[in-house]
Amino acid sequence: MSSTKLQAWHGKLLFAMAGLAMSGAVLAQTMVMSSTTSTEQSGLFSHLLPEFKKATGIDIKVVALGTGQALDMARRGDADVVFVHDQVAEEKFVTDGFGLKRQAVMYNDFVLIGPKADPAATKGKDIVEALKKLSASNAAFISRGDKSGTHAAELRFWKTADLSDKKGAGYKECGCGMGPALNIAASSAAYVLADRATWLNFKNRADLAILVEGDNRLFNQYGVMVVNPAKHAHAKVTEAQKFADWITAPAGQAVIAAYKINGEQLFFPNAGK
Repeated sequence: MSSTKLQAWHGKLLFAMAGLAMSGAVLAQTMVMSSTTSTEQSGLFSHLLPEFKKATGIDIKVVALGTGQALDMARRGDADVVFVHDQVAEEKFVTDGFGLKRQAVMYNDFVLIGPKADPAATKGKDIVEALKKLSASNAAFISRGDKSGTHAAELRFWKTADLSDKKGAGYKECGCGMGPALNIAASSAAYVLADRATWLNFKNRADLAILVEGDNRLFNQYGVMVVNPAKHAHAKVTEAQKFADWITAPAGQAVIAAYKINGEQLFFPNAGK
């Protein structure tokens, strides 16, 4: 084969390969989900999303933020589906027309973490009494301070304790995710409110332990919402709805229930309940 013909053949081959690559890119289904740091840092998505892709062929890019930031991202049209844990904020998101519908997906609980020695004597099942003791003793407390679902819950508990403006001299906001907040608490022997799932997956515990758990007020519900295409016409509503349908159906719920660390279940499915 002459060099001219060889070059022509090589050019056709490259063109064909480029065409196949472009075709694959067109056929590939992808979408963006704004979610919380707790669903990512607990390891749930590493377990869940491969199963969703296996069932649907859809890739999901997760942007993990505090719940408030995740909802703001979807309001701007930068996400196709939202998976967060602040029911009041979620319902407002739907009422304001940004989400098609809010569906319950799963729950776990919040826990108060602190030094095993518990210098503020908070240990027990009453989160409000524990916060009163933290305030009175000016104990070191790390708040996420990031408008996340965990931060919103923490503020509700301070308000219930009538301590919204009297959290104590040891109260500090980090403006960070759950993992970094736990790291700060571990390095400074401070108290911190955490979701149980992220705590169970957290390795750098130092001298920290769960001190308050079992209070019904510590219940932590997660919900999913498809972004309303009437607000953002480019939203991938078909793909997003497939995720919402799958995660609230028996198949997705079973995958959530199967996620465990050291034999302990991290999230409890409750779609439709």
